Amino acid sequence: MDQPNNVFQLVAVVAEREVIRYTPAGIPIVSAILQHRSEPIEAGIKRLIEFEIAALAVGEISGRFSKAQLGETFWFTGFMARKSRNGRSLVFHITDFAATEIADESISQNLDTGAKNGIR
Repeated sequence: MDQPNNVFQLVAVVAEREVIRYTPAGIPIVSAILQHRSEPIEAGIKRLIEFEIAALAVGEISGRFSKAQLGETFWFTGFMARKSRNGRSLVFHITDFAATEIADESISQNLDTGAKNGIR
């Protein structure tokens, strides 16, 4: 398989964010809550989708993410993983993010999946 099979992209607002912390190995981590709201069309009917998702920025991206403005909307890219080894809940691991205006231009040129709800 040439392309990754666990890629999650989301347009969301940074609703909450903790201060940067470090693992025992010295790796920086920032935890956050992202809020998403959209109105996609499903089976010809408009649906209101609203949810919050737990997110982590680990490593180099954590420094940039810790400076992202609370309440601002960004285009996030990352992957989903279990919150803990034996847990069932998921957390979104952020690997990149951009202001929505910049991301909209880049994504429309490179990744047109037809999704209009901000989730790909």
